[in-house]
Amino acid sequence: MLTVNVELKERSYPIYIGKDLLSDTQVYPLKAGEKVMIVSNTTIAPLYLSQITETLKKIGCQVSSVLLLDGEKYKNLDSLNLIFTALLKENHGRDTTLIALGGGVIGDIAGYAAASYQRGIRFIQIPTTLLAQVDSSVGGKTGVNHELGKNMIGAFYQPSAVIIDTNTLNTLPKREVNAGLAEVIKYGAILDLPFFVWLEQHIDDLVALKEDALQYCIARCCQIKADVVARDETEKGERALLNLGHTFGHAIETHLGYGNWLHGEAVSAGMMMAAVLSEKLGNISAADVGRLEVLLARANLPTVSPDTMQPEDYLPHMLRDKKVLAGKLRLVLLQSLGRAYVATETDQALVLDAIRACSQFD
Repeated sequence: MLTVNVELKERSYPIYIGKDLLSDTQVYPLKAGEKVMIVSNTTIAPLYLSQITETLKKIGCQVSSVLLLDGEKYKNLDSLNLIFTALLKENHGRDTTLIALGGGVIGDIAGYAAASYQRGIRFIQIPTTLLAQVDSSVGGKTGVNHELGKNMIGAFYQPSAVIIDTNTLNTLPKREVNAGLAEVIKYGAILDLPFFVWLEQHIDDLVALKEDALQYCIARCCQIKADVVARDETEKGERALLNLGHTFGHAIETHLGYGNWLHGEAVSAGMMMAAVLSEKLGNISAADVGRLEVLLARANLPTVSPDTMQPEDYLPHMLRDKKVLAGKLRLVLLQSLGRAYVATETDQALVLDAIRACSQFD
């Protein structure tokens, strides 16, 4: 087992990474007699809910659960309300613990429920998708979508622990594995050129879910994110770099309807747009844009805009993004591979040119 620590003074917490952790009583920060509510979905619960319930009962916890429907389109206030109703019906108090068992959607909703219920209860992340393991379960961003924009309602709220059992990836559809690799590649592209080079050498092992490569990769991503979050928890500066490709990507997700393209797929196309824009601005070299494109393609990820979207469709969504300040579009761009920066004065005509360069026209 590997352990990465997120250092946030009195709110610090461990991330445990390894096989068979769901059944390991040692990794749960819980004691006998404590009440626990597991939040999961209808896809994940049949696979892992009974195993975790059994482990928690061994500790001596009182366990109940609430199941949501599966998918990004259910990441909304209605689902949040289902969790509150379940907690209230069973008289859960401030001393209860929520466990998020599922992918990024479940982690985001359950985390926001924990932040809000009785003004804050403990929660534990048990991410079951690669994307959630390397990215969304770490760092305390929680929330739900609104039909007008993704992640518009939420809170920064840190978990007590993140438990990553790599066995859960064996039941993950290949498309979801690939989507997770988009966030993995992002870390190398923004902050860690040696890791990007490692990915160029090992991407096939990751696609094939080779255990050693996976554990190293997940731990490296969690460490990069933990370091950034420790320095800038609420995204006043450096943490914004983790959003490479996300402003374009969120526009794709919102425009197509949540869940039609997976988050990682949209971020992949978005990273290409950001890279092309960076090249147009005279930063990253054409050769490095090519390296990024090849790596994304080897992870079976899209590198062009959805064919049902026009370049002009992007800007209205992008200008509603949370990263917009004083009406100005703030984009994460690449100085070079392994070095990102936030651009605040980007010419919208150039942004459209970059999207056009990544669009497929008949």
